[in-house]
Amino acid sequence: MNPEHAFPCGSPALDFAATLRARRTVRFEMFGSPDRLDAWYVESGLVDAVSPSREADVERAIEVREAVYELVTARLAGQGYDRGALATVNGAARGPAATPQLTPSGRWTDATPAEALSTVARHAVELLSGPDVPLMKECGNPECTRVYVDRSRGMRRHWCGMESCGNKLKAQAYRARRKQARESATA
Repeated sequence: MNPEHAFPCGSPALDFAATLRARRTVRFEMFGSPDRLDAWYVESGLVDAVSPSREADVERAIEVREAVYELVTARLAGQGYDRGALATVNGAARGPAATPQLTPSGRWTDATPAEALSTVARHAVELLSGPDVPLMKECGNPECTRVYVDRSRGMRRHWCGMESCGNKLKAQAYRARRKQARESATA
């Protein structure tokens, strides 16, 4: 299986919120179809299998994702929570969650789309009410809107991930320094 999604944020709730990419520029929707949503649930490791989603499941997932993002950004800005976003996340979290089962070969979690979404919402509740709140940061790439949990030593991480944003920005900075050095040498 070739993964379609990335998980650099350090929290399933934050990775879920990041499935609408580049919110400030050319927005890219990662949940363009029910099978993309199902792939996210499995690739995230929250479930091992999910029954096929329908368009209504995608719409509900997007609604919850946007509510999670709104709550996360409010928390980062030190603002109060929007009541509608709270109701959306709490409503999803109240649903039955995916339940892992022990099998002869290990743990196996089979879920419906609603159970998988409830599991994500519960992760959001735990994140936003837990000890990782002070560790949340927005990516330093101005085009990226991912929020991540910075567990690096000294909390010195600047990007959601090196592969997606860090390498790109470091390469841009290097090229800018080289260009400036060449211009200084010829002046």
